[in-house]
Amino acid sequence: MKRTLALGGVAAGLLASALVTQPANAAGDVASDPLATTGIAAKNVAALWLTEGAANLIAATPYDVETQVASKHVSTGGPTADTKPGVVPAIGDEKATTSTSKNVNLPKTTGKVFFSDGFENKGSKWWPKWVAKNPHWCTATSVQSNYRNLVATAGSCVYNTETNSATMENWVFVPGYYQGKTPWGVYVGKQAFTHYDYDVYEDGDRNYAFVTVYNGLQLGTGAPVEITQAEYDTYQKNGGGFTTRRKTEKVDGKWVTKYYAWKFKDAGRLGDNVGGQGFAYNQKVGQNVYVFGYPSGSHPDGNAAYTGKTLKWTYGKTFAAKASAIKAEELIGVKSSFTGEGSLGSAWIAQYKNARRLGYLNGVTIGVSDTDGNKRYDTSVSSYFDGETYGVYKAAANLWTGSIA
Repeated sequence: MKRTLALGGVAAGLLASALVTQPANAAGDVASDPLATTGIAAKNVAALWLTEGAANLIAATPYDVETQVASKHVSTGGPTADTKPGVVPAIGDEKATTSTSKNVNLPKTTGKVFFSDGFENKGSKWWPKWVAKNPHWCTATSVQSNYRNLVATAGSCVYNTETNSATMENWVFVPGYYQGKTPWGVYVGKQAFTHYDYDVYEDGDRNYAFVTVYNGLQLGTGAPVEITQAEYDTYQKNGGGFTTRRKTEKVDGKWVTKYYAWKFKDAGRLGDNVGGQGFAYNQKVGQNVYVFGYPSGSHPDGNAAYTGKTLKWTYGKTFAAKASAIKAEELIGVKSSFTGEGSLGSAWIAQYKNARRLGYLNGVTIGVSDTDGNKRYDTSVSSYFDGETYGVYKAAANLWTGSIA
């Protein structure tokens, strides 16, 4: 589904980056929904994406729900701060460096989130081959948190606005993903957080989500290893069907059933492996930001400028915007040639430091627009991060998840 939105905007302000007292936030502003709530359930999700040569990861296509924003302009309106501006510092490599580069050093924090509409068995009853139904991906980024386990992306890349079910199924984050490769492992989502108004009303002004993830997982072996029937039954009882297999073999002239499971290695905490962007809220409109994402698909004129395979960036100054079709009166925009497919959830980073590859997350792409009518996308838009956004972030940033391997 692609919903056409009316976009407008005006320019303003500069970045305010002082660390200030945390804003008050009513508990009612925060909505939370479970993803994979147990270790076995999480390993089951990881198995869906990692086994069979990562076939489901490779088969995934970019998610494009509600990405096309029409270019009809409105001259008034836009976001306003609800408290004082503030920031949460980033985490990462703190080593001092004097190196300089004319190129933009891409952040390790950014990657893709994958999810599906369920699954189906393309194998047999005894040796199933689980295939994700309608596997899709968005862009997302690791962000600072107390336990270095938090991912930020667009709300529409976590909450299912097409079916109105609570959340996407089989949700994982893969930093640095490239053609089936998972260099820092797969991080299974445990719990999703968004604003109450997005969860209930799909309010475009609150289209963001923060997801706590377990420690990363990597396959210990390329093939499943033999386990006992008791272990197999435990997996089955607790929803670990993707992780296990069984088959009947002839041993010494007798038919016996053997049981197998894929084993995983603990890849460590997300923030320890790739760092985490800082977080900025209530910033003045008009600051410069980098946008990092995996755009894919075509411009309206059919030009396929991006493949979605590699991380790309754009740079520009934010401006105020509106999109009344989704009840979004307080958006920010930035000039960008990103196409909509795949770029949903792209990280908007203010004060990005090229040497550290870190800055402050100040937005996530929720749509793109062709504002001059030349059939080429030239603008990306994001919800404005204010004190209520900080409240949602804070609720997610203080929760422990831990190892499941």
